[in-house]
Amino acid sequence: MPIRIVRLGSPRAPDEGTRIGTVRRPPRGVPKAEFASRDFYDVWYPELAPSVQTMKLGQDADTPAAWAAFTKKYRAEMAEPAASRTLDVLAALSAHANFAVGCYCEDEARCHRSVLRALLADKGAKMAE
Repeated sequence: MPIRIVRLGSPRAPDEGTRIGTVRRPPRGVPKAEFASRDFYDVWYPELAPSVQTMKLGQDADTPAAWAAFTKKYRAEMAEPAASRTLDVLAALSAHANFAVGCYCEDEARCHRSVLRALLADKGAKMAE
């Protein structure tokens, strides 16, 4: 039962399970009651999103060096005890439950979810391709 890394708002995969939004802010213009039915997320967990300052670094990263700086800062945030424990829990749950984590970004390679994928894999999580 691997963890899926998804783009929020995209159609759900069969047996995807609970979708966790690892974003700093809820989707604009979407009533809270429609977040799940419009395939954004079932549970909002902003603690796994980059801080506002780090998120801006990632959005402005237009060179490999700038992206590396974003990645380093986000990894440091996820190494903090609370975030690290959350990653441990998600990795453990991946052996027993279907769920997905995601963000709104169109290109996963230029999104924190690519780093999140690697961090979860490093913790031993079962990951979907």
